[in-house]
Amino acid sequence: MTERSVFYISDGTGITAETFGNSILAQFPIKPRHVRRPFIDSIDKALKVVAEINEVAAREASPPIVFMTLVADPIREIVTGADCRGFVLDMFRAFVEPLEAELGMKSNHRIGRFSDASKSAEYQDRIEAINFSLAHDDGQSARNLDIADVILVGVSRCGKTPTSLYLAMQHGIKAANYPLIPEDFERGRLPTPLAPYRRKCFGLTIDPDRLSQIRHERRPGSRYAAPENCRQEVNEAEAMMRREGIEWLSSTHKSIEEIATTILRDLRPDRLIY
Repeated sequence: MTERSVFYISDGTGITAETFGNSILAQFPIKPRHVRRPFIDSIDKALKVVAEINEVAAREASPPIVFMTLVADPIREIVTGADCRGFVLDMFRAFVEPLEAELGMKSNHRIGRFSDASKSAEYQDRIEAINFSLAHDDGQSARNLDIADVILVGVSRCGKTPTSLYLAMQHGIKAANYPLIPEDFERGRLPTPLAPYRRKCFGLTIDPDRLSQIRHERRPGSRYAAPENCRQEVNEAEAMMRREGIEWLSSTHKSIEEIATTILRDLRPDRLIY
């Protein structure tokens, strides 16, 4: 697999450049070495990052790939200029300028997408959702489940916590998560606190062998991580979700982004519309 240094340069956090760049690079059999350089919001910083790119180009056999989201023209021109020895992909110019022509107006060229975050209702909703998800992680609390948007259920270590936090951070979804444990399987029904909120529940499952590997890293040699125990728990959990009419999917080969999008599509399609 080809190795290549990849820079993500932004006058903001660099998340947009990295997300978009990673999506494109995933189409190619290369092994990128990620270098994120956020908050490049001055000429001096731009000159320094170009020097870093050139140093990498001199050291490596191929020029670094540079995904860039810089708004201010004087700063952007330094990175796109002839002195930069990287292969530069100017993402804003590729999309913003054609949109300016189509819409018949100039963009506001605002530096950084989070500059007004403290005044944004959506931002405050995300903060509240994160606090809710942390308070309701792993069944810690059954309070206020009536205001939950989603309640994730599944066996321990199947991906409920990272999915809950992603839903909160990216979409402002109040996501609780609740583990299904052997006592629930013996009773043959959902945990009592969840019964009134069955319609909000979404299940995660996982391949038992993969679950055993994950649990072994946490508690090596334990019954908790034993393959036969993992198989039994997964089978019981899936049977319970079928009985209760709870939609579910396997996290084994899916990214958190894919899982979250499926949950939104099935339970909160309104959150896919902005």
